[in-house]
Amino acid sequence: MTNNTKPSNHSEHRTLFQHMFGSAYKLSAFILVCIVLLSSVYSLTAPKIAHEHREAMLKTFNKIFPPSLYDNQPLEDTITISDPKQFKMLGSDHPVVIYRARKNKQPAGAIFQVVARNAYSGHITLLMAVFPDGQVSGVRVLQHRETPGLGDKIEERKDNWILSFNGKRLNIPPKEHGDPVDDPRWAVKKDGGVFDQFTGATVTPRAVVAAIKKALLFVHQTGEKIYE
Repeated sequence: MTNNTKPSNHSEHRTLFQHMFGSAYKLSAFILVCIVLLSSVYSLTAPKIAHEHREAMLKTFNKIFPPSLYDNQPLEDTITISDPKQFKMLGSDHPVVIYRARKNKQPAGAIFQVVARNAYSGHITLLMAVFPDGQVSGVRVLQHRETPGLGDKIEERKDNWILSFNGKRLNIPPKEHGDPVDDPRWAVKKDGGVFDQFTGATVTPRAVVAAIKKALLFVHQTGEKIYE
């Protein structure tokens, strides 16, 4: 009895091992095939996705900075603001990429993201373009969670309020007369400034105005270094 049982157990163990090995081999082969297929799909679609993303960015850029004013490739002419003191002026918690526009190799403008904090429903992400002299070329909202019908009037498709920043700049007084951050015009009318607020939603435009004001102060302080 004992001699007849051991070979049987050994055979069963070997059969079980072969079955497990075969299953593992098939699973590995399946995973490998999936990886190859996914890699192939990615290699085919990645250039198209990158191209579409690039075109979408340029389309947004051209809404706030006319393409006739530059002849370079802003997406390839960039500088990263990595100093925390500086990128926090733009409302960011991490380094910010600035896209430089040039005309005949001369500085024409800077395009970058600004985050408006303390809005009614969280942060508002803006895309802003500024001329070298500190004048605003344009601003657009990229992302927000403000209340529909109230705070969402910051969107161009809902209201033209965001266009009120076009052509505006900080009043830069001589250093001995104060800091440009004290420019009282850069506030909503309810706070004594020149920018309209929304009925029932003052917090949203107040946050946006404050963010753009700080961004202009950043541009003023950074000066020509943006284009180096």
